[in-house]
Amino acid sequence: MSLIEGKIAGIVLDRIRARKSPPAGDSANRAEVSREAIKAVSVREVKLDDFDQVRDLNLRLGQGPDSLANWRRLWLANPALLDGKGDSPIGWTLETSQGVIGFLGSVPLRYEFEGKSLRAAATCRFAVEPAYRPFSHLLVVSFLRQRNVDLFLNTTATVPAGKIMMALKASPLPQPDYGTVLFWVLDPRAFTKEVLKKLGVKPSLIGAATAVGSLAIKGEAAFRIRGPKSKRSQFTTREIALQEIGLGFERLWADTAREPGKLSAARTPEIMKWHFDPPGNRRTVKVFGTYAKNELLGYIIVRYEQSGAEDLRRALVADMLVKNNHPEILEQLFAAAASSAKNAECHVLEVMGFPRSVRQVLLRWKPYSRQYPACPFFFKARNRELHEKLMDERAWYACPFDGDSTLWP
Repeated sequence: MSLIEGKIAGIVLDRIRARKSPPAGDSANRAEVSREAIKAVSVREVKLDDFDQVRDLNLRLGQGPDSLANWRRLWLANPALLDGKGDSPIGWTLETSQGVIGFLGSVPLRYEFEGKSLRAAATCRFAVEPAYRPFSHLLVVSFLRQRNVDLFLNTTATVPAGKIMMALKASPLPQPDYGTVLFWVLDPRAFTKEVLKKLGVKPSLIGAATAVGSLAIKGEAAFRIRGPKSKRSQFTTREIALQEIGLGFERLWADTAREPGKLSAARTPEIMKWHFDPPGNRRTVKVFGTYAKNELLGYIIVRYEQSGAEDLRRALVADMLVKNNHPEILEQLFAAAASSAKNAECHVLEVMGFPRSVRQVLLRWKPYSRQYPACPFFFKARNRELHEKLMDERAWYACPFDGDSTLWP
């Protein structure tokens, strides 16, 4: 390899090892409060009729598309609303005489802890016009004042949002390394091309540099044996349609929920179908289960962008449960997930969250990693005793299924 080829390969590999998440719009803002922001700002609860204004604000501030059908799913057809604790607000807006300049949504969710059902509320689509961001805390205060909520969650917090949460007595998730994303490169050439674009390499040079960089990634992956490999096993792993989730899953969830001192997001066939099949879904969802004879011992759910999406196409492990965190079952499931994502032309397979015992198994397959600027997951329990119990790392099995990060179409 020539000197210049060596430099290209080194840059690409260094970039992979230390790739950072781009800061969200909130955290990148350094705008000062304008004179316009001095005008009276009011907070009010959102109604369904506000959909058009909120959607336009969110699109303007980079929050992604939405639909009225999805609002009805989240706040009218939500299984968590069947807990007898009443309706849940859609969220709150910041307004001036010019209209809506900020929004914070609140999605009701169901959790279980020590044999009790808890109503949780998760923030979503937190967006405020740059000039008015000093007033963002007013939305968070409204969120935390909900009376029929036992547990408040913000699982996608930017750095400024995290500071507001902590100022209002919320705590960072005690699960170590939640903000460290592990990932495996599935398509070295496509991945290298995106890295070089972000590095500002001239378009005329990208082709040659991509070839060199992708060869470097392939060589390192082969040398270090990155990623789980499918092996002969005593277990059987197969794909399961989302609509076929049923009794075997319920038994596995019940065993997990009975673990003493463990907070668990409620998982039922109804909840899983509601969670992963939103109207107008733009992502593919794949479910894989591992069996010993007819007993389900573990499953993994992967979400990925469909082929043809621009930029880096990611496959994300959205949820996973494995009986006793059995390493061989984990390996079977991850091998199936990686193969499926690669066949779908995804560039990387990512894992965010999951407790230490699971991540230790994943580290055997030598993933790359990238780090969030700060922990994106905060919680606050209404009851002080419950909050203190949840300060224990062992109480959590936090992953992208929690909160709002995998709820959107």
